[in-house]
Order: sequence, then C-alpha cells, then structure tokens
Amino acid sequence: MQEPEPADASAAADAAGGDAEDVFVAAGDALTALREEIAVLADDARTYAEAEVAFQKTRAAIAGKTAGHAVVLLVLALVLLHIALIALAVGAVIALAPLVSIWGAIAIVVGVMLCGVVLLVLRARRDGELLAALFESDGSKGA
Repeated sequence: MQEPEPADASAAADAAGGDAEDVFVAAGDALTALREEIAVLADDARTYAEAEVAFQKTRAAIAGKTAGHAVVLLVLALVLLHIALIALAVGAVIALAPLVSIWGAIAIVVGVMLCGVVLLVLRARRDGELLAALFESDGSKGA
C-alpha cells in the first residue's frame, strides 16, 4: 500500500524550486547593487582625480608666481649689492688718495678687487672639478 502524498507535496516542491529562484533573484540583485556601487566608486575616483589635478595646477601657478616674485627681489638685491660695492670702491679710492697718489689708490683698490676675483674663480673651479668627479661614469679620468 502506498501512503497518500500530502496535499502540500506539490506546494513543497514549488516552494523548494521557489527558494532556488529566490536565491538567484537575490544574487542578481546583489550583483546589480555591486555593479552600481562600483560605478559610484569609479565616479568618485574620477571626481577625486579631477579635483587633485585642479589643486596641483593651482598650487603650481601660485608657486610659479611666488618664484617669479622671489627672482625679481633677488635681482634687485644683487643690483643694490653691486651699487654698494661700487660705492665701497670709490670710497676706498677717496680714502687712500691722501696717503698715496690718486693713481696709487686706484691701483690698490683694483688690485685688491682682482685678488678677490682670482680667489673666487679658483674656488669655483675647485667646485666644478668636484662636480665633474661626481658625474664620471666609470671613475676613470676622461681621455
């Protein structure tokens, strides 16, 4: 004798299949939500990158203007230093003129200035040789 199937057997089968279908629907919804989240994340990343580029452009523009201003101020400082050195040289000639003749005073001032130039050139040459040694490729002197 067979036992009669419960009346809810077909409903149970439908429910079991329905659960699988619900799982697939839920998975599809989750994938759709994940795709949307990834799209939002990509959009946010793009927005961040655009903002960063704009920030860096602004910072570079400000740095360029500031550097230009600093260069102008440095040139003006060098001009004033040059004028001060000329005034010092003229003052030294005037101060030495009573002690030695005017030509002697000029010779002394020019001689001292030329000695200073020679010392500066020698130091610059030494620094240049050091730089050349730093950038030699194999450590041997050039042929």
